[in-house]
Amino acid sequence: MEKAVQRAVEISRDGPIGILRMNQPESLNAFSQAIKDGLGQGIFEFLADPGVRVIVLTGTGRAFCAGGDLRTMDGLTSVATRARMRATHHWLKPLLDAEKPVVTAVNGLAVGAGLSLALTGDVVCASSKAKFKVGFLAIGAAPDLGLAYTLPRAVGMARAKDLILTNREVEALEALNIGLIARIFDDDVLIERSLEVARAIAEGPPVAVGLAKRLLRQGVDASLEGFLDAEAFAQSVAFTSEDFREGLAAFREKRRARFTGK
Repeated sequence: MEKAVQRAVEISRDGPIGILRMNQPESLNAFSQAIKDGLGQGIFEFLADPGVRVIVLTGTGRAFCAGGDLRTMDGLTSVATRARMRATHHWLKPLLDAEKPVVTAVNGLAVGAGLSLALTGDVVCASSKAKFKVGFLAIGAAPDLGLAYTLPRAVGMARAKDLILTNREVEALEALNIGLIARIFDDDVLIERSLEVARAIAEGPPVAVGLAKRLLRQGVDASLEGFLDAEAFAQSVAFTSEDFREGLAAFREKRRARFTGK
């Protein structure tokens, strides 16, 4: 495994998997400027690298991310706040729009911006000790980092309103039951099992995986007519790919397909 250790975010590679690990456990990985910068660097690096097929995001210590760094929020003007948000959106939007799948491995507490980061995952894995809380309204802030967009799509509007407005804590088992996360693993094997999930995805056909992500995203809001047009276009791309021809050949020959992303 290749690794380049940054001050606040460890950026490493495990074959076709790009790993981002928030690494300020002394502050519970609060969403500091250093963590923002490290995530932005790693995300753009991995999105641009054709050898990276899946991105994994996790944390160190007993928290995934305990939310915004409150020490940096005193005295912010409206103009400064919008500039601050746009700087984060600069890498958040490409991550949410990416055709490359994202797996989040929630190793502990995920509050506020930490919950938002957890929900950037296409597959959200969590430790059995993980806890989730929206947090924003408790300090008089609006939800951010796309949470009011991703949360209703994960748990439905009624549950999203409940979680945002009441600020109640959700433990891992309930999170699984309401669709906030996809999988629970014991704490001591979380990263290992999450990487197994990532490897299984990475072995799939990258073209079709990206198209599937795009269709899932469009299917939430598109009209039926618009969605079916998008589906027809996606399939026309998939059927003409080398990966599709390889998939058919592997099926006929009763062997494992070797997808190249072409």
